[in-house]
Amino acid sequence: MIQLKNLYKWVNTGGNKTFLLKDINLSINEAEFVSVMGPSGSGKSTLLNVIGMLDNFDEGEYLFMNKPVKGLKEKQRAELYKAHIGFVFQAYHLIDELTVYENIETPLLYQNMKATERKAIVSDALDRFNIVGKKDLFPGQLSGGQQQLVGIARALIAKPKLLLADEPTGNLNSKQGEEIMALFKKINVEDKVTIIQVTHSEKNAEYGSRIINLLDGRIEK
Repeated sequence: MIQLKNLYKWVNTGGNKTFLLKDINLSINEAEFVSVMGPSGSGKSTLLNVIGMLDNFDEGEYLFMNKPVKGLKEKQRAELYKAHIGFVFQAYHLIDELTVYENIETPLLYQNMKATERKAIVSDALDRFNIVGKKDLFPGQLSGGQQQLVGIARALIAKPKLLLADEPTGNLNSKQGEEIMALFKKINVEDKVTIIQVTHSEKNAEYGSRIINLLDGRIEK
């Protein structure tokens, strides 16, 4: 599903290249659950953003579902991203002015879908994540765990093939964190969604079927 070959990303500072990612070679199969670990500044979030097409890279090759990402125009990349990739962030990134229902519905608004169809899909998601009673509340009225559930429901609403999670339990207590990780495992096993999570937690990393360690922008062998 994902192939990164000799991939580099850098920023220019005062005429020198500062490498964020160095010579990354990585293959991820469909329905894998991969955990990415490493100290702060090792390039974990950068790697996730490159895979999620939020960041460009400078050298190397990236194939997503056998399509080379490098040559894609901005619009093509955005279409690929919207059709196949969901993102879950540590800080939830919900829209404060929208209700739970409206937040979850947002990705579907880009898909030229009839209102009745959107309503049915959002209702299913509310039911699945046990947040039907919260649908008319705003993010500020929810606990951290509830906000992250809404974030996950929103990320999955358009049925992506790939779910990217950046420290998904970073702002949660341990019980909420365990519930979220158990939910990820279920989504991976039952829905065959490929998951790549960035985490500092060894406990969370073990939910994955494979752990990749990054250090100074490189994958440690």
